[in-house]
Amino acid sequence: MHQLAVVGAGVIGLSCAWRAAAAGWRVTVVDPAPARGASWVAGGMLAPVTEAWPGEEELLDLGLESLQRWPGFAADLAAAAGREPGLREEGTVVAATGAGDRAELGALAAFLGTLGREVDQLTGRELRRLEPALGPDVRGGLSVPGDLAVDNRAFLAALLAACERAGVAVVAHAVTSICADGDRVTGLRLAPAADISADVVLLCAGAHSGLLHPALAGLVRPVKGEIVRLAHRGTALPPPTRTVRALVDGRPVYAVPRDGGGLVVGATQYEAGFDTDVTVAGVRDLLRDVERVLPAVAEYTLVETAAGLRPGSPDNRPLIGALRPDGLLVATGHGRNGMLLAPATADAVVAMLAGRPGPSAADPDRFAAQPARR
Repeated sequence: MHQLAVVGAGVIGLSCAWRAAAAGWRVTVVDPAPARGASWVAGGMLAPVTEAWPGEEELLDLGLESLQRWPGFAADLAAAAGREPGLREEGTVVAATGAGDRAELGALAAFLGTLGREVDQLTGRELRRLEPALGPDVRGGLSVPGDLAVDNRAFLAALLAACERAGVAVVAHAVTSICADGDRVTGLRLAPAADISADVVLLCAGAHSGLLHPALAGLVRPVKGEIVRLAHRGTALPPPTRTVRALVDGRPVYAVPRDGGGLVVGATQYEAGFDTDVTVAGVRDLLRDVERVLPAVAEYTLVETAAGLRPGSPDNRPLIGALRPDGLLVATGHGRNGMLLAPATADAVVAMLAGRPGPSAADPDRFAAQPARR
């Protein structure tokens, strides 16, 4: 049986590990903090349409392809794990406050129309019929029933359970380097544990990937994002059933519901290196803007604040493919779309393990003057 070592136990690494084990590989996953990092902090939006932007058509195509796989992927995962992964299929609404925000959403709708992706443009009153929690400052927006969401922590728990049942070993150590003998990968060097031997190494270390291979240096960078978690209290208006994305005076904010009255609000986005401290300004801005859109949250309980590091790439598309030396694969740089792209990424990795090519739109070679792989 061939041995696969996966670096990184977020949603990408665990999804790939589970699918690879199901395909017959002996898999070891290495991460100093399994199922934490950016995956633990994520909002969980599966939203290629409402994330779309001119110039990112290939990313939209990748996202739409992966979104189509999500229901089957979730059903397979639930069966393999013995627990639900938290997929929510109620859809998404996008709200605008000022005239400039409405104009920006109108431009998004027009852009999507040119791609054959029609969305419903609604007035504020029509949006409030769908989601009564929306406040009077919402003057219009979009309904996108096809953009879904997943409870990130339920998803992580299901992936860990499925991996355990499939015989995947999860090792809570740091990787110091990738080992090779000439032009062939041989495994991983860990600290402080002994080395791990492998026929193939898959690098899924998120924002830290650029520190582990020179071909990724400068291509994968940390992008900080802060979130707050809120909980409904009995006297307040209930939270929305759909994901609510909004523009508030040009600032994006989202609120993703959770079972039991929870609400994840995010996310700030800025370049701050590997800093994961939650800032007063970040929390202030999120609460100010979400209260403009969903006024009842002022009466909710503030449960948690957290920050994570998205793995950004220069063109916002992931890097999925082969690197030197032979036997080294990479699946990283998913940015804000890690949850969305997990099914397609796992399928692509299993295909590459079987000797088939990875997705051309995510090929790491697109950035290289000299090919990054053999």
